[in-house]
Amino acid sequence: MFHFCLFSVSYLSFCFSVYTILSKVHSDRNVYPSAGVLFVHVLEREYFKGEFPPYPKPGEISNDPITFNTNLMGYPDRPGWLRYIQRTPYSDGVLYGSPTVENVGKPTIIEITAYNRRTFETARHNLIINIMSAEDFPLPYQAEFFIRNMNVEEMLASEVLGDFLGAVKNVWQPERLNAINITSALDRGGRVPLPINDMKEGVYVMVGADVPFSSCLREVENPQNQLRCSQEMEPVITCDKKFRTQFHIDWCKISLVDNTKQVSTFQEVIRGEGILPDGGEYKPPSDTLKSRDYYSDFLITLAVPSAIALVLFLILAYIMCCRREGVEKRNMQTPDIQLVHHSAIQKSTKELRDMSKNREIAWPLSTLPVFHPVTGEIVPPLHTDSYDNTSMPLMQTQQNLPHQTQIPQQQSAGEFRMTTFQRFEASI
Repeated sequence: MFHFCLFSVSYLSFCFSVYTILSKVHSDRNVYPSAGVLFVHVLEREYFKGEFPPYPKPGEISNDPITFNTNLMGYPDRPGWLRYIQRTPYSDGVLYGSPTVENVGKPTIIEITAYNRRTFETARHNLIINIMSAEDFPLPYQAEFFIRNMNVEEMLASEVLGDFLGAVKNVWQPERLNAINITSALDRGGRVPLPINDMKEGVYVMVGADVPFSSCLREVENPQNQLRCSQEMEPVITCDKKFRTQFHIDWCKISLVDNTKQVSTFQEVIRGEGILPDGGEYKPPSDTLKSRDYYSDFLITLAVPSAIALVLFLILAYIMCCRREGVEKRNMQTPDIQLVHHSAIQKSTKELRDMSKNREIAWPLSTLPVFHPVTGEIVPPLHTDSYDNTSMPLMQTQQNLPHQTQIPQQQSAGEFRMTTFQRFEASI
């Protein structure tokens, strides 16, 4: 256990304790943290390198990647109050947390297994945590700060935590000041920061003291600062400069808890003489079960709904089948003149449809035989009989039409011109 002492600006000294145990192999380590005080246990890679084979290249420093696995003996995970973090296989692992009062006097055995990622070998030893009760716990005044420019493993370093507690001591001026707990912002639902500008995830640090909060810490409760926080603006805190040099504190997320003003809801249990009041002789239920007839339940559940459905089906069948008017009744109720008109329309429609079936489509002029105007020879058609006539032009040319004859006529100047007339043939 390392003991740190810091000095404030006003030359007032104070001391705080942070439990830091350097791991060693082949031996169990006993630690004695106090309930309600921050506990930190560092797993250093250097102490486990001796358990693994030497580096294959002589003369080079071994820098094997080593990871750790921690769990409660006989269980797959750690106790609820104990957390573990290791950023990379080339950094040390850290166990940290705040022991609870419920575990006071009960030894907690943590199995620590080191894995060499180069050789796949392991080394193991046990850490025995003996939680002691603290006389001054819990401290009545507790404040939780959110530091935006720190990660949890950076804040767990003894020198960084000492600087922060020194700044809080200078602002608060308590006689006793303890670090109660440290929590990463990711464990509180925070988002992983972007890997730009060396952004940090943030960390919550809870401290406890034995004196009321200072006026500087009370400034966060002012209506003006509360309004600025609701508008996502920085509140005006006079003592922020004492933290700003190293720690960027989000004053809108600070939490002040005064346990002296909290009303206890615990009700003392009044124990009686242990004798129940006389309620008469106890009569247990009979061992034999009485038979029950389920015939009535069957009728109510199945027979009645089936009968109702059958009646509805018969009514619907009578309406759909027995109440139809029919064609004859419709014709009887229709006037005769309307029936005559309707019959005439039907006959005319049928006659037009029959005529349209027998209608022939004229062949295009390009497919008919043509006579040469001079020799009188028959010119073969341009297309065969199987030619698709759907693309026939709507307007047919008037030159060289069939059944047409050209007769030369003499004009006044002695010239002849051809006169065309159409020849019609009547078939008898």
